[in-house]
Amino acid sequence: MIGPKEFLLQTSQHKSTDPLGVFLPGEQVAAGPALVAGLRRINQPLYLLAQDCDTKVMTGSAGTPLQSADGQLFNGMALACPLENLGDAGFCRDHAIRYPYVGGSMAKGISSVATVEALAQAGMLGFFGSAGLLIEEVEAAIDQLESRAAGCSYGFNLIHSPNEPELENALVDLYLRRGVTLVEASAFLALTPALVRYRTHGISRDTEGRVVAPNRIIAKISREEVSARFFAPPPERFLQKLVGSGHLTTEQAQWASEIPMAQDVTVESDSGGHTDNRPALAIFPTIQAQKNACQKEYNYTQPLRVGLGGGIATPASAAAAFALGAAYLVTGTVNQACVEAGTCDEVRRLLAETRQADVTMAPSGDMFEMGVKVQVIKRGTMFSMRAAKLYELYRAHSSIEDLPVDERQKLEKTVFRKNLDQVWEETRSFFIQRDPRQLAKAEGDPKYKMALVFRWYLGQSPVWANRGESDRRLDYQIWCGPAMGAFNGWVKGSFLEAPEQRRIATVAWNILFGAAVLIRANQLKLQGVHLDDEAALTTPLEIEQIKEFLS
Repeated sequence: MIGPKEFLLQTSQHKSTDPLGVFLPGEQVAAGPALVAGLRRINQPLYLLAQDCDTKVMTGSAGTPLQSADGQLFNGMALACPLENLGDAGFCRDHAIRYPYVGGSMAKGISSVATVEALAQAGMLGFFGSAGLLIEEVEAAIDQLESRAAGCSYGFNLIHSPNEPELENALVDLYLRRGVTLVEASAFLALTPALVRYRTHGISRDTEGRVVAPNRIIAKISREEVSARFFAPPPERFLQKLVGSGHLTTEQAQWASEIPMAQDVTVESDSGGHTDNRPALAIFPTIQAQKNACQKEYNYTQPLRVGLGGGIATPASAAAAFALGAAYLVTGTVNQACVEAGTCDEVRRLLAETRQADVTMAPSGDMFEMGVKVQVIKRGTMFSMRAAKLYELYRAHSSIEDLPVDERQKLEKTVFRKNLDQVWEETRSFFIQRDPRQLAKAEGDPKYKMALVFRWYLGQSPVWANRGESDRRLDYQIWCGPAMGAFNGWVKGSFLEAPEQRRIATVAWNILFGAAVLIRANQLKLQGVHLDDEAALTTPLEIEQIKEFLS
């Protein structure tokens, strides 16, 4: 676990005549590889003692009295950094979890029941990937998690469906009927009546006069104008519509003006799937400042919080997120590479081989006509090129019949592998069950009909990937961000390099634990300590090995 190189311990800023305090000693730690173990004992402070112009490293208990008259002088220390203290303790308390770590939702059940269950059992928070699934499939997942993760915290995804508002309404109806009290709202460009109805359902005042909203939303955003809507109370026009429809009383609508749409907002930077490719170092401080301004403006009883997702796949990125002030972390792409993910072994293998430059943007199936894009793997598939061609043809032509003969033949031969008329019949059968109004619109608008046909390919490509349909391997749509490459680089040479060893709880524990160790190591750096071979600090460990350092 620990490499052959030894740490070099050098102090340059403090001399033995410049002590920072006194303490009662614990055990001595060698200034070589054993220092790794000392830093990994994250629940105990680590002290650098000045002795005869030399420095030695010692641990001490968390309760060591620094003012003890008979203690020894020290000229540096690394504070204890319990995993529970990372991020915002209020986030963990409010969501009844132990650690500020969230497994974000990935569509079509990629963030599966098994994924959510594993995170829940580890004291973390997971969201089931409801997007793109039938209502019956989502309800089946609710049934499974109610029995397999009873007593734990978890949530479900609610994705913005601008072309199918009734689908969004149906999902909200299901969540309210089944008592799902936490959703991750993703890809929202604006608030919708269904989302406001979910947030305000069952709102009341307690005996102390505080507004109580049973349903919570964690909003995933990448733009300031969208986060502003979630930080604000529900829009008055939506509240009045809900009063008019009988979903709220006038009094409840008044209470709703005292709460934010989402107390927790996740800044999504350069991630897999839907993303604006925003750099975390730029967007997070902006949203954090916006949060502070909104908290001051609305004076909420429960303070607003901001988490960070997109690019979180290593201890270093996690430590950086906490240093920025993230209340919690959200991971996505790296979870898809774990054995619990609702995808196939071939996809996991492709993800394990992915480098940071092996990703690209491609048209999104759910917002195809709007030109919205998702980030996917380009290495080993032709999906991104074929999807881009479909969007190019959609922009250039008014209907399927308007397509040039040679272009249509190419599509039928290489992309759809069937006649476009047959694709339309399959699409038609699908929407008869899902949303018949889409068919009425398509019959009156040939360009929209073409969009639905093209979306057949965009909708089927992730299904082929999840099922591992080998004859469609070149058409796999695999949502992935550059964080996957960073993860693969970090675990290279360790037991986590093998795809079959990647379990989501093990990955999560190592990211959090490694972040805490790095935070402590960085404290020593600020005191003039040079650490050689820092990679040894975050070498992946089995969960039981990590827990030994926490005992």
